[in-house]
Amino acid sequence: MSQSQSSNTEENLMSSKMTSEQKVVLGSTTLGFTLDHMDATFLSFALAPMIAELHITGAQGGIIAAMSNWGALLGSVLFGILADRIGRVRVLSYTVMLVTFATVILAFLDNAHTIYASRFLLGMGTGGEYGVSMALIAESFRANRVGRMSSITAIGGQVGAILAAILATLIMPAFGWRGLFMIGFLPLIVVYIVRRHLKETPAFEQLKSDYKSGRKKFSFKFIANTPKRAYTSFVLIIMLTIQTSGYYGLMNWLPTIMRKQLGITSTVTAGYVNLGMIPIIMGMAVGMMTFGTILDRIGPRQAFAIFLVGSAIMIYTFTFAYNMWTLTMLGAVVGFFSNGMYGGFGAVISRLYPAEIRATAANTLMGSGRALGAFSSVVIGWIMDNYDVAAVMLSLTVMYLISLAFMLTIPDFKKLGANSHYQETN
Repeated sequence: MSQSQSSNTEENLMSSKMTSEQKVVLGSTTLGFTLDHMDATFLSFALAPMIAELHITGAQGGIIAAMSNWGALLGSVLFGILADRIGRVRVLSYTVMLVTFATVILAFLDNAHTIYASRFLLGMGTGGEYGVSMALIAESFRANRVGRMSSITAIGGQVGAILAAILATLIMPAFGWRGLFMIGFLPLIVVYIVRRHLKETPAFEQLKSDYKSGRKKFSFKFIANTPKRAYTSFVLIIMLTIQTSGYYGLMNWLPTIMRKQLGITSTVTAGYVNLGMIPIIMGMAVGMMTFGTILDRIGPRQAFAIFLVGSAIMIYTFTFAYNMWTLTMLGAVVGFFSNGMYGGFGAVISRLYPAEIRATAANTLMGSGRALGAFSSVVIGWIMDNYDVAAVMLSLTVMYLISLAFMLTIPDFKKLGANSHYQETN
């Protein structure tokens, strides 16, 4: 890359206005999250009728919900390494195609074991997409805007969840849960946009040049090549495990939890619960944008502390909601705090790990957290079978407080303060 090109790239990164290239990056990654999360969230609304039709237990239903998170671990590592070696853009399209295939094929399956396999493949795709998208954003915007930009992309996932709720309400009464998965081909739109308009970032082109010249080399050990970085990675995995437990555990089981709180059993009436999820998902989206702004202005240590404490308080408070109004309003506040942190992890990881391991680190840490946190869906299913909603919420409350305690021990979070451009290079 020439000196003039490097100068122009730096000028674009520092500009307060988005360039056309930055708009394409933000638009493509956000739309990808929207449609992929729409496909992934279909299960939240299809799980109850799927359990009834296939005669499976609550614990088996939890395994179905968890399989995508376990698949995410393999997909995260595989696609993260590929993104750091052959390019972010090409790998992004691969992950979207895999999500599309895994969603559509589920409509034709009729037993729990084949459904497990399809959800595992879907998890590989969504798990791989995360780090690739975060790397693209980190390499396209200056450091003190990455929090907001990554939050906008994460909000796309919540828009996808809202679309899933609307489509579930419209489609399932007439065509059942299988009809819902049949429309899972929509993410192919992203593949077309990515292939036609999105280019590799100058940062990756420089990295590719460094690979060829031998100035840099890819090594998986960079995730834990010093005691400090190894500890940081360990704590981030714990935090991401708890984040996943709250996010996917609640998203997969919240419609069922709301039905139990309201005493609703009929499929027709349950459609109102699906629509009642929309304000909750909107609360998540507002929380993500708020968290990204706070992170950029005062740093991750303070931002995570505020949201983890808020999550613990509001999730326990949710136990006392017994009508649709309080369930929806408190649910929106729960979503605001517990899921507002989601996009922030990518922003933090992108600033703590060097370019040659950026996508791999984001994907591996997120994938590990998702794989471990996926057990929450199974555990929640077991608790629902044997105890009550209050036991579920109390367990999640304690987990968020544990996450807070670990977060406060990460030394490099103090260096990522407001307007900090700190990034490790070793």
